[in-house]
This record gives sequence, structure tokens and C-alpha cells, in this order.
Amino acid sequence: MDKRKSHKRKTPAPATDDALPVVLHRGELKKREGEKEEDKWKHIRDKKLKGEIIQREKLFGEAAETATKFQEWLLPSEAGYLEAEGLEDTRHFSQEAIVKEVDVTSARKAFDLQLPDLGPYHVDYNANGVFMLLGGRKGHLAMMDWKKTRLMMEFQVRETIRDVKFLHNETFFAVAQKKYVFIYDRRGVELHCMRDHIQPLKLEFLPHHFLLASIDKAGILRYQDTSTGVLLTQHRTHLGRGGVMRMNPYNSVLGLGHSNGTVTMWSPNMSTPLVSMLCHRGPVTSVAYDSEGVHMVTGGMDGKVKVWDVRKFLPLHTYFAPTTPKSIEISQKGLVAVGCGSKIEIWRDALSTKQVKPYLSHRLAKGAQVEDLAFCPYEDVLGTGHSAGISSLLVPGAGEPNFDTYVANPYETLKQRREAEVHRLLDKLPSDTIALDPNTIGGILQTSKDNQLSKVVLSKEANKANAIAAGKEVKLKNKMKGKNKPSRRHKRKQLNVITAEMAMKREMLEKQKSDKKNLAASETDRDSSLPLALARFQRK
Repeated sequence: MDKRKSHKRKTPAPATDDALPVVLHRGELKKREGEKEEDKWKHIRDKKLKGEIIQREKLFGEAAETATKFQEWLLPSEAGYLEAEGLEDTRHFSQEAIVKEVDVTSARKAFDLQLPDLGPYHVDYNANGVFMLLGGRKGHLAMMDWKKTRLMMEFQVRETIRDVKFLHNETFFAVAQKKYVFIYDRRGVELHCMRDHIQPLKLEFLPHHFLLASIDKAGILRYQDTSTGVLLTQHRTHLGRGGVMRMNPYNSVLGLGHSNGTVTMWSPNMSTPLVSMLCHRGPVTSVAYDSEGVHMVTGGMDGKVKVWDVRKFLPLHTYFAPTTPKSIEISQKGLVAVGCGSKIEIWRDALSTKQVKPYLSHRLAKGAQVEDLAFCPYEDVLGTGHSAGISSLLVPGAGEPNFDTYVANPYETLKQRREAEVHRLLDKLPSDTIALDPNTIGGILQTSKDNQLSKVVLSKEANKANAIAAGKEVKLKNKMKGKNKPSRRHKRKQLNVITAEMAMKREMLEKQKSDKKNLAASETDRDSSLPLALARFQRK
């Protein structure tokens, strides 16, 4: 018996949405050479369905390409921190060990400049972190492109330098010298001598308002407008010599530290401090604010470093320093650097929670004493000015990894710098906008009508309170046979309140009626004096 195999024709299954092949973007499709986009779907007989699939796949491919481009441009980078293994501790990692493990470009950012004869030094970076400004106590002044180790300018002023500060960009900077404040350009040419700023000790620049602030030996705070050259105002603190000053980047309020342990906050709009806080039991040696303006860190002669909540003006944490903290600085990512003698301690997450040990620790060579600290913007670098020169330390996780070119562009060209300078001048804020809460600037003032409505509401509440008080004074009779229940007594009290309110309303209505009658009588008396020829024009 022959057993023949029956060959049955297999009909293709109908194409449904669930049975559709997975649509991948163009980068993930493996196409044969010479294969067209439409040939992949030739097994689908329904022309309408085939056209929809081809169009959908085309849109998906374009969206995937666009998303890939946006990820390359806008994908945020995350800050990297040191991570210890096993029983290791990050505070024992030396700068030499960190330099060995990083790439060549990052390793060049760690260096030491030995200048023992002209120190101690003050350090400052410009807004985009490209240029570094150095000022030695004995008159040495220099500006350098520290990433390329290229010296831009260097000269000797032959006078004591107490502080240096960049202005709106790297083309101008201010120097607090022995007698006055001087303005120089990037070539070292003296442009201005501000004789109103006498014996300055500390400088601060307010970038959004183009104001240069200085504090002198007599405790006088001065504000100078650098765009017009006008001395805006000067305030006497009446708290003695002031050598500690720091700007709050959130609201541009200046914080001054004084010898009596207080920190005062100042605005050019008021001749008295906005806030006065007793922070330490000895003189305040340093003050620092975070970028969000929420926390303030102070150091005092009592050897304590305190973290404050500026919104509530209350202390959060207290740390004990090995010696008197000379300088305190807060990075863009919230790392706190404290310079005590020849030791520098860097604390991580010290603002939000109380920490037990520092994140990093470094001791300067040959017992050099710390004078000034400054974190470089958008870089994991801490610039240190000390008695033996300048040191640049690597601090992983200190800088903001994602920069906004509208705020600060580390790669800006000459044309972009000029355009940015013009935009900053056009966006300059008046000094009246400096306040503790800058959000009040955008608030809405109540009109006279709103004030009147609020007064009416308050008067109604007061009348109701008087009515309730009058109702409570009514003496209730003791009624028997179930009429003296608590619920009935409460109802009678409510009736008394309503009665008192009605009585007050009746008095007001009667007073209004009497006022109207008196007004009408006065008008009739006045109109009766008219002559007969004009009486016909009298209003009835």
C-alpha cells in the first residue's frame, strides 16, 4: 500500500497589530546590501497596512536619530567622588596618589608655585574658571591661564596687597592695596584709583548689579557702581575693624564677620543691618555661603565651625577645627573646605547632615600657613593661597559637571565674551532689588481696593467678636422641666448672639438715616437762600 505524502499549501496568517514585527530604528536594523526600505515589508499584501508600517518605521528612525543627537548634547554628567575599598578611608588619600590615578589632563591641574618671599597670597578665579588671579601681601600681582600654565600678566605694585577680585570678566580686576582700591586691566595697566575706598581690607563683586563692595579698617562698608563709576552708598557698621566679608550668591546680600562674634547681613538700601546673628563666643574669622543661599558656614576664634540655616537663622551642626579656621569655602556641589593653620580639611555632605570624618585632608609642605581658599568653577580643583605660594589641589566631585553657556562658558571665544558683556550690562539689576527674599520682587502689591476689602473683612470679624461677647454677657434664667438642657442653652446663646448683631445693625441703620435727614435739611436751608429767578433750576 502506497503511502503518499499529502502536500498542503500553507496560507499566510493574517497580519494583525499583535503579529507585527518589532519596529527598530535604523541603527539596529540589519539590512542586506541593495535592499530597499519597502522590500522589508513586501510579504504584507495589505497596501494600506504596509504604507502605515513604512511611515511609522520612518518616524521612529528619525526620532531615534534626534534623541541620539540630543543625548550627545544635553546628556547630563554626574560628579564623581572618591570611593574607598575595604578598610580604606578617603581622608588618607594623598594628592600624589590621586594624581597617579587620574588622566594626564587632570594631573596637570595639580601644581605648586613656591613663592615664599612674597606671600601670603590671595587667590580668585573668574566666572568661567579659566583664569586665576594671584595677589601677594608684599606687592606681587599676577594673572594666568592656569589650565594652559600660561602667564598673562605679572608686575610688582610695591605696596601691600590685602585682597584681589575679578570684576564682571577677566578683562578687569580690583586690588585692595594699602591706601586705596585700584582697577587694572588684563595687561596690568592701571585704569582707576578709587580714593573713596580708604584702607580696604576685603573686596566683593556683585555680578548681577555691577557693584564693587569693600570694607575698611574703620568698619565702613562702601558700594561702588563699576558700570557708571558712581559711589552708590557707604554704611558705618559701628562694630570695629572688619576683615571678613562674603557675598550670598542667592540674593547678593553681604555677610560681615565682626570681633564680637556676630555676623551681620547688609544691603545698600539700608543703613542698618538686615540681620544680626550672634554666631561665636569670639571673633568671627571666616564666613561662606552655598550657591543656593540656604546654608551659611562660619568659623570663629573659639575653634568651632558652625553650619547655619539662613532661612530660619538657626544653627544646624557644629564642627571642631584643630586650630582657628582661617578661611572657609563652599564648592558648587556643596563640599566645604576649611583651612586651619597648615592643614586643609574638605567635608562632603556636611551641610545637610552631621558628618563624623572629613572627605579629604591635606597638609601643606614646610608648615606653610593657609591664607585664602577658592574653588575653581566647573572644575574639581581647590586653589590655595598660603605663606609659601600657591597650591592647586585635586578634589574629585567639587565642581559642577554641566555648565550653562548663558551663565558661564569655559570655552567662550572673543566674540562670545564681547556679546556676553553687552548682555550683562543690558540685564543689570538696580541696587533696590537686593533683599533677603528676592522672590518678593515679583510679588503683587495690593491696590487700594484690595486694602479696603481687607479692612471690611476685619471690621466684620471685629463686629462678630463684639456680638459674641455681648451675647455671652446675657444672663440666662434657670428653667426647669427639661428646658434647661445643654443643647437648649446653647441655642438660646446663639439667639442672643443674633439678637446682639441685629441690634448693632439697627443702630447703624438709624444712624445712617439720621445722617441722610441732616444732610437733606442742610441742603434745603442752603437752597432756600436762592433768588426766585433761580429757584426753578433747583433740583427736586
